[in-house]
Amino acid sequence: MVYKLAEEKDLQDIYNVVQQTIKAIYPKYYPAEVVNFFCELHNREAIMQDISNGHVSVLKVDNKVVGTGSFIENHITRVYVLPEYQKNGYGTFIMKSIETEIMKKYEKAYLEASLPAVELYEKLGYTTMKHDRFSVENDVVLVYEVMEKMVQERCTGEQK
Repeated sequence: MVYKLAEEKDLQDIYNVVQQTIKAIYPKYYPAEVVNFFCELHNREAIMQDISNGHVSVLKVDNKVVGTGSFIENHITRVYVLPEYQKNGYGTFIMKSIETEIMKKYEKAYLEASLPAVELYEKLGYTTMKHDRFSVENDVVLVYEVMEKMVQERCTGEQK
């Protein structure tokens, strides 16, 4: 297993992981309009921009990209593991890797959690700060959790 910063050549693999996961898992929780919203939100251009900015990592198992994690500052923005690789600890591994990076500069990590991911995030110590909503096509409303976690305690009194 290798978890490393993504390169431009990883774009198609990352896109495939994200899209396959959304299309396989999200319809169990959301109507088609919400699934389409997530597919568009995580389009090739958005992923490529995040790769170019150094915000994306890939998880490879047997040299195959099976998961991805992204964050900007202390905001976790994209964590996906292929459905057939879920329930093996890979999502937890990605999250802990991201948290390790975030804690170098920040006390808290935060994210917007889709319904399929809330349980994982709660197990990792994230708490819901608020329920939020966003209108998508056909007046369908996406409801999601805004969650946060203290990733480090600052005892030195230093300023951020």
